[in-house]
Amino acid sequence: MHSFYIYAVTAMLLFCLGLLGLVSHKNLVRKIVALNVMAGGVFLFFISIANLDPSAGVDPVPQAMVLTGIVVAIRLTAFALCLARRIHEKTGHAELDTSCSIEDEPE
Repeated sequence: MHSFYIYAVTAMLLFCLGLLGLVSHKNLVRKIVALNVMAGGVFLFFISIANLDPSAGVDPVPQAMVLTGIVVAIRLTAFALCLARRIHEKTGHAELDTSCSIEDEPE
């Protein structure tokens, strides 16, 4: 089996696993981790398409996109964790719930 298919299927599984975690959990930190798993699947897919034809060489554009994406993902993860911490400080919990608002006092 060609290695592209192995990497592509693994990338799709990672993305689907992250999507399942994003949809099924209320906790903000778990949602952030699920988004990072999804991003890892996308990065793996981009790297797998970078070398579709080994005789032609490696395409540097997907590799550059992945490097840029990793930097952006790290910054967004740090920002999302800061927001989750602030939400936890304001509301007293770090779960998404439609019944509470940020103006409510912590319990």
